[in-house]
Amino acid sequence: MSLAARVEEKLFQNRYLVDAGKPHIAIRPHEKPSENLLAMTRICPAGCYSETSSGQVEITPDGCLECGTCRVLCEVAGDVVWNYPRGGFGILFKFG
Repeated sequence: MSLAARVEEKLFQNRYLVDAGKPHIAIRPHEKPSENLLAMTRICPAGCYSETSSGQVEITPDGCLECGTCRVLCEVAGDVVWNYPRGGFGILFKFG
C-alpha cells in the first residue's frame, strides 16, 4: 500500500460539518488571480481551490482541513478572507 493511500484513508476518517451559507473562507473578487491564489489550486491539501475555464479561482470550503495554508499564502495580499468556522462546525479530526 502506498503512502498516499494511507494518508487518504486517514483523511477519510475525519468528518466535516458544513455551516450552510456561512463559509469560513471567501475569495475576494478578482479580474486576474494572483500567483499565490493560482498556487492554491495545486497546494491546498483538501483540494478546495479550483481554476474555472475562464481562468478565475473559486473555492468550495466544504472539507477544508483548516490548515491555514491559504491564510498564510493569500490573506496578507487580500486574496482571501479567512475566519475560523463557528463553534461546532468545520473539520472534526478523528486522530488528534
